[in-house]
Amino acid sequence: MYPFYALVSRLKYIDRWALMRNSERENVMEHSYMVAVLAHALGVIRRDVFKKDCSPESLAAFALFHDAPEIITGDMPTPVKYHDGNMISAYREIEKGAVKKLVGALPESMQGEYCKLLDGEKELVKAADKLSAYIKCLEELKCGNDEFKSASESTLGKLRAMEIPEIDYFLDNFIGAFTMSLDELQL
Repeated sequence: MYPFYALVSRLKYIDRWALMRNSERENVMEHSYMVAVLAHALGVIRRDVFKKDCSPESLAAFALFHDAPEIITGDMPTPVKYHDGNMISAYREIEKGAVKKLVGALPESMQGEYCKLLDGEKELVKAADKLSAYIKCLEELKCGNDEFKSASESTLGKLRAMEIPEIDYFLDNFIGAFTMSLDELQL
């Protein structure tokens, strides 16, 4: 019996933003879904708007599993994870061990595929992950939660600093809708 998929299903029990007061809780499974949606969108933008070779479907698959090691590590808050170089290095080693354990929870014939999904960092998936964090900040601010004001400004600055045309396109064309009410969103 292989526990990989049962472990992945437990992502719903791992809360994000643990050091912040949240108006709306978010778990890693919800976050991974949104990152997959955004990575797919960035891939479509790259392929269809900027006419560059890209597989949005592949990006969506990578994004679905981008935080899977957190089943073992938990969600390390950003200020802790990136506190200093030693912490970053140590956490990367812990993540590598978690990936190895997760891949080992599959039949050998399936391990290669998931090794690729769990062990690869894709530029647009990383960008989608950051974009998802920014959207979370906007949603919290919309609820009147000023706890996310600094995180929102910092995250937007990091997104712009990435200098990824697909991110700029998304921010210019889609991000404003995330600050709207349902009535305002009606077509």
